[in-house]
Amino acid sequence: MYAALSMVTLGPGMRSTAEKVCDQFAPVFRGLKGFKSMTFMLDDTVGDLAALILWETKEDAKAASAAVGSRSEQAVSGIAKGPITRRVFEVYEPKA
Repeated sequence: MYAALSMVTLGPGMRSTAEKVCDQFAPVFRGLKGFKSMTFMLDDTVGDLAALILWETKEDAKAASAAVGSRSEQAVSGIAKGPITRRVFEVYEPKA
């Protein structure tokens, strides 16, 4: 299993905007091949938004980023304080 972590800063007081972005993209991710689960995280104090999405394979995670990446950048265009950062990690589940 693989985890895709995306983060962007929108700025303080942007919670409702961040929630709208999450609500807009949640059904899109659910419909993509290899989707397992997602968690959105918000820090309204500084305006950070993060998405942690689990995928069956690394290829599924990369394909999702390719399919949705430009749409997500457009969604925060003009409001983000910087670029969206994206990372893909292999998930390790402890044996004990």
